[in-house]
Amino acid sequence: MLNTEYNLLDCPVRDQIVACYSWSKTCGISLAIIWLSVAHTSFAQMIEFQHVFKSFGRGRNILADVNFRIGPGEFIFVSGPSGAGKSTLLKLVGGLEPPSRGGVTVNGHRIDRLAARARPYLRRTVGLILQDAHLLFDRNAIDNVLLPLAVIGLDRATAGARARAAMEKVGLRGKEDLNPVEMSGGEQQRLAIARAIVGRPAILIADEPTANLDDTSARHIMDVFRDFNQVGVTTLIASHDTRLMARYAQRTLHLDAGRFNDIPGVPE
Repeated sequence: MLNTEYNLLDCPVRDQIVACYSWSKTCGISLAIIWLSVAHTSFAQMIEFQHVFKSFGRGRNILADVNFRIGPGEFIFVSGPSGAGKSTLLKLVGGLEPPSRGGVTVNGHRIDRLAARARPYLRRTVGLILQDAHLLFDRNAIDNVLLPLAVIGLDRATAGARARAAMEKVGLRGKEDLNPVEMSGGEQQRLAIARAIVGRPAILIADEPTANLDDTSARHIMDVFRDFNQVGVTTLIASHDTRLMARYAQRTLHLDAGRFNDIPGVPE
């Protein structure tokens, strides 16, 4: 069960209303139009790739003609050997990289066509956990977790309660005042996960989130992701851990040497 302070049942919709209002004020776009688009994702695809190619410079295509759809509330792994393009695919979903060709739709919006000033508002509906945690070492752990809530202007009391609940959820209770540099690699990874989930995203993306964790901690973190998924959060996780995939995977997007396969369950 989720901590009662951190009940997620209505959070993705509620927080998207806040993001949409900010988006409408900043970009001069009709709030009604934006909200209708977001609300529509309850019945449409949360993530869609249409003939997506990605290369860097004049190098080979990391992703070549990738096509898939992910519906609301799916729990999906991205698998493949090192260098297969798993991290690149997640960065495209998170809006951190543009496709070289093709269309990427997230939460009802073609992110490759969004104006630069609109992208941060869409990203607020996506919790992104990268291999490099990108923690800030000029502040303590809880202040790192509070950052996404400061961006949306949440009042300090509510933000503090949510940040503490997120840290407790990932097993970091009592670590709030530590500087990230005082934490182990595994604790830093869990802190990055707490920061990603505190914003109560509609989509959660994680790149090798258990790579620095022992088996017990890895299972705990995967249970956290599953809890979120069970209340409707669309979850996309890159991993090479076949044991974890066998335990949790409902569907796998497998990348290998430019080839792409959409597999029910776990690849053999």
